Amino acid sequence: MSTPSLSHARQLIDAALAAARQHGFKPMGVVVVDAAAQVVASAREDGASALRLEIALGKAAAAVGMGINSRLLAQRAKDLPAFFGAIASVAQQNFIPQTGAVLVLDADGQVLGAAGASGGSGDEDEQIVIAGIAAAGLRHA
Repeated sequence: MSTPSLSHARQLIDAALAAARQHGFKPMGVVVVDAAAQVVASAREDGASALRLEIALGKAAAAVGMGINSRLLAQRAKDLPAFFGAIASVAQQNFIPQTGAVLVLDADGQVLGAAGASGGSGDEDEQIVIAGIAAAGLRHA
């Protein structure tokens, strides 16, 4: 199984946080996980609240665990709240089906993992991880 390298993960996080600063978003936490939802790297900006990394991890783990970006998971969770509640209760990793995590792909379109952010709105979180993925020379779903 391929995974995002530590170097790619750090580039992604640095660029995502730079994008957050550029847009004046609230302090963020960003997490990059591999295809097994294991943390490759994470960072929480000064001033970010205590749960930012746990929330970002939950979003990224949900995305990679279900194989789709968390924006789609959030939409599906509205229609199937009991199903998604059951998944969250039995998942080995944190599982938060909310906008803010995006699958990270290699050049062939294979899932390497996911990047998740927390601190702004879901749209802002998603925007910065997409910027980070691009800056790291990777692709997103």
